[in-house]
Amino acid sequence: QVQLVESGGGLVQAGGSLRLSCAASERTYAMGWFRQALGKEREFVAGIDWSGGVTSYGDSVKGRFTIFRDNAKNMVFLQMISLKVEDTAVYYCTAGAGARLSIVALRNGYWGQGTQVTVSS
Repeated sequence: QVQLVESGGGLVQAGGSLRLSCAASERTYAMGWFRQALGKEREFVAGIDWSGGVTSYGDSVKGRFTIFRDNAKNMVFLQMISLKVEDTAVYYCTAGAGARLSIVALRNGYWGQGTQVTVSS
């Protein structure tokens, strides 16, 4: 069972930046980030394949968020800039079962406990 631990969440003003980190207990394949705001459904944010060469983003974060990974450290990161109040949510790290990027596989894979990101106006 892969264990995922997120860190880096916190309180930031609108327009600011944060970097989320996710440490995996072992080598993982495709990885990604989802988020869930209070009272809303869980939303895909970003995903990355095993090599790091293929990425995908949710429409609401394109151009502002960047996902990248360090396979030597079994870690994935989410760099967030130009944060908006509507980015406020609990952010979850996920790891899928295959090397190729699949949002379905990420959703059905392993999940971390989440880290809170709060963007104030």
